[in-house]
Amino acid sequence: MPPVIEVSHLGKQYRVYRKHEGLRASLLHLFSREYTAVNAVRDVSFSIDEGEIVGFLGPNGAGKTTTLKLLSGLIVPTSGHATVLDYVPWKRENAYRRQFSLVMGQKNQLWWDLPAQESFRLHQAIYKIPATEFTRRLDELTDLLDVRRLISQPVRELSLGERMRMELIASLLHHPRVLFLDEPTIGLDVVSQKRVQDFVLQYQRQEKITVVLTSHYMKDVEALCKRVIIIDSGEIRHDGSLNDVREQFSGHKVISMQFPNGSIPPEIARYGEVLPGEAGVCKLKVKREEVSATLAALIDQYRIEDITVHDRPLEDVFADLFDQTRKSQGGNRA
Repeated sequence: MPPVIEVSHLGKQYRVYRKHEGLRASLLHLFSREYTAVNAVRDVSFSIDEGEIVGFLGPNGAGKTTTLKLLSGLIVPTSGHATVLDYVPWKRENAYRRQFSLVMGQKNQLWWDLPAQESFRLHQAIYKIPATEFTRRLDELTDLLDVRRLISQPVRELSLGERMRMELIASLLHHPRVLFLDEPTIGLDVVSQKRVQDFVLQYQRQEKITVVLTSHYMKDVEALCKRVIIIDSGEIRHDGSLNDVREQFSGHKVISMQFPNGSIPPEIARYGEVLPGEAGVCKLKVKREEVSATLAALIDQYRIEDITVHDRPLEDVFADLFDQTRKSQGGNRA
């Protein structure tokens, strides 16, 4: 079976106007302007199979949202090629528009002053959803997201979490085969984040749709994605399983220990880097290959009430990865 999403050497370049300070420079720029070429996406290639949930990750300005806009047909690439469901997105064919959805956590598609149900009716007309199918889908989605009682309230009166659930309903009413989620849980509280995560996972398993997710919230990624594509400075840095990211880019594990009476030995730092933690708990950052020997030494040396070994938080792993990438690029430029 061919991939649902196929991207080959995709690039998007913008011309950015450079304005210098001062009146003289402003007058000169009336007749001659300077532009700088900025590569938002450069030579990006990957493929995604039907039914996959893939995390598309990177720091701010890495090219994540630009890539999703290219795959949604909102912008046209400077170079390269891509197909989604065998359609070229930027041709903007109606047949393609009916088979995907783009949800952006920082942009609303619902009418602010109208009840959500009125926006849902507009989506029904736009996508030409039959009345019986529309009613069935709306009932199913409002039940799954527990918002049936809220659809008659103006959208502006809803909480941020409730609005995001309404946005998800609007994006899924026409039963798309591909769903692009751009920061769907941004600004949400922990309870709302968990509810969105659970819904996306349950719906994807039920409908077997293909999902591409961008998020800075690593709990989203851990809950939903087995595979991640990491992009930085417009280029793909990694494409593989989430476990591969930990293995490849995190050379350390964390040993957490609870000592009697919460008294942490002052010389514990000789076994590893002491990390901040809750009172009475000592956390040591230790190289992966030294974990077994360090555990044996700690147990032999101290009386420990509780001890666990776990991977470093994904946030820390990605922060180190992006920091290493930038240092490498700086070194190459030098």
